[in-house]
Amino acid sequence: MITWRVERENSRSAARGASWWWPVGWLLAAGWAAAFPLVSDVGTHRVWGVCAAVGYTAAAVAARVLPRPRAVRVPVVLALAGAVVLPLLLLVLTGQAQSEVDVIERSGRLLYATGTPYLDAPRRVAEYTPYLPGMALLGMPRALLGEHGWAARYFGDARVWCAAVFLACLVASRAVVRQRRRPGGSAHGDERFAVVTAVLIASPVVALPLCVSGVDLPLAGLCVLAIAFAVRARPVAAGLVLAAACSLKWTAWPAIPVVVALLGCAWGARPALRCAGTAIAGTALFVLPSALQSPGPMVEQVLAFPTGRGELATPATSPLPGRLLAEQGATGWAVAVTLLLCGASAVGLSLVLRPPRDAVGAADRLAIGLSIAFLLAPAGRFGYLALPVLLVVWARSVGAGSVGARWSGTGSVGTRSVDTESAPQGQDADAQLATAGTGRRS
Repeated sequence: MITWRVERENSRSAARGASWWWPVGWLLAAGWAAAFPLVSDVGTHRVWGVCAAVGYTAAAVAARVLPRPRAVRVPVVLALAGAVVLPLLLLVLTGQAQSEVDVIERSGRLLYATGTPYLDAPRRVAEYTPYLPGMALLGMPRALLGEHGWAARYFGDARVWCAAVFLACLVASRAVVRQRRRPGGSAHGDERFAVVTAVLIASPVVALPLCVSGVDLPLAGLCVLAIAFAVRARPVAAGLVLAAACSLKWTAWPAIPVVVALLGCAWGARPALRCAGTAIAGTALFVLPSALQSPGPMVEQVLAFPTGRGELATPATSPLPGRLLAEQGATGWAVAVTLLLCGASAVGLSLVLRPPRDAVGAADRLAIGLSIAFLLAPAGRFGYLALPVLLVVWARSVGAGSVGARWSGTGSVGTRSVDTESAPQGQDADAQLATAGTGRRS
């Protein structure tokens, strides 16, 4: 009886403590959003800041006055409405967007008309396309729908397709991880994933870029989906998703060794090699046609320009360490690149010595590698750091535990590799392992 009372009191104390976290968190987000109309001279940021500040404030009030569980769900809906739905509609309908959206749509028109998304002789920064050819596919609807009419207004905007790919990948990643749910399954896990995902989308980390540009969100979604496929021992699917991500921006390329290391540690060498081969071949298939047609413009716009070595200065000038070093001249630029290479080598070595064997480990390792790249690159923006945050939060919300630890006391899978893509219909990796006797449940 005493133990039960203590546990009940502890539960009530935890609930009271948690009840304060939600309103405080939403108020902090409201303060962050309210700063944009005061300090930013970018019109899209100001519109988002006004709408989001109202939404976050309403969410904070609702979280404080409503009883649980409505104190969680209703504020999330209010935050989504104020920080995502309303500003996105306003910006899309009025045609306001960051320059990245115009770049994607122009590259889509160029790809549709000429077969390459790169101009031969760009004269202004706005004419550069610092993305790989796959990004132009997100601008293709504008080329197909034109500039006029309700369809072009609602569905021609590249932000809509960036957001659609991102959200579809998040939902698909959860479905892949929880496929063939066992009896007594994961209803609580589904609800937790839904809440965490909704909060993440409503947060300034995702809501701001989703409304004003959205250019990095498809890459983030594809990276988490590739990790999910790797967790479920589906190397070809993971490789295809990686190829799609790596055809958008070269910053996705570090995801290939991370996912390959995860597959190699958890499922064996053969699935890892199949994933690597599929990812490399798929990326080449996406990228090579434009590279062969416009080799010079592609190198200048995709590699030289974003790293601060192009003919025109990049607008990515946030005061990150790499940028501050590069501003010191050729020596500073060389130091920044050297530090960047050292950081990349350290992460690569960690993949060999202690490879990740679950979604959290892979997402964390990729987040660390990308954070090093963004911080030490000669040119960059604070907004790039949203990708590592997304990876870390997703891995902890999706419910994908250690692959190897489920099957042996030592945490290794065993001597046989498993490929669910070649399994008989209805048989997943768990059934194969149980049948093959490659391990025992711990």
